[in-house]
Amino acid sequence: MENRNFQMDTQWNIIHYPEKPTGFGILIIGDERHFVDDCKSFWTQNEGKLAIINQLKEKGYTIFSSNLYGRNWGSVNAVDLAQRLYQHVIRSEILNNKIHILAEGMGALVAMKLLEKMRDQIRSVILINPILSLKNHLEQEKEHKFFYKKLMKELAIAHQMDQKVLEKEIINMEEASQLLFLYQCPVKIIHVLSGGKSYNQSKLYQQLLNGSEINPTFILPEKKQQLGNIMIKFFNSHESVL
Repeated sequence: MENRNFQMDTQWNIIHYPEKPTGFGILIIGDERHFVDDCKSFWTQNEGKLAIINQLKEKGYTIFSSNLYGRNWGSVNAVDLAQRLYQHVIRSEILNNKIHILAEGMGALVAMKLLEKMRDQIRSVILINPILSLKNHLEQEKEHKFFYKKLMKELAIAHQMDQKVLEKEIINMEEASQLLFLYQCPVKIIHVLSGGKSYNQSKLYQQLLNGSEINPTFILPEKKQQLGNIMIKFFNSHESVL
């Protein structure tokens, strides 16, 4: 069996099985376009991401992921479901109870909250082009009125809050407290540079991560095929202690 799809709380989830499992698991938390349905997922439909899954499976990793209510923007419901998915997988599969997390874009918001709630169950974290601050992301989108309105609607639906109340809450967020949990676990940030927005994001990392030991790795789009090997090397370096 290569993979298994199943539902939890109306949301589809998927587990990818390696031929020769090592007992280490990776939770993938996707970006805005991410989805999991009854037979496929964004990571199996996207050629580059499928290549990464296959590389990780070849190294013996059991990989699991969830639809997480679609564009969840780090909502309480998404974090809760991710925790329950972890518990289900640990109960049903033969895995070490300390997992790796691989999160992309918006998925970093869920990953950071999981670090807060599940610190002892997380071995290491890789963040690809992450949104580290909802406050900062909102400020960036203010320049584009159409996208800002669309984003605020998505946020209000995801967090089940009134739009104006939520907007005020985000504006008053303390960025330092949001990022605190990144410093308590081995974390690697990989940023694929593509377009002006990406370069702005790289400046933002310097601002947000100032004083931490996290040094983002920047790679050009044509070097994306190296991502799998970079991930394997990082994950592997945090597996000596079971």
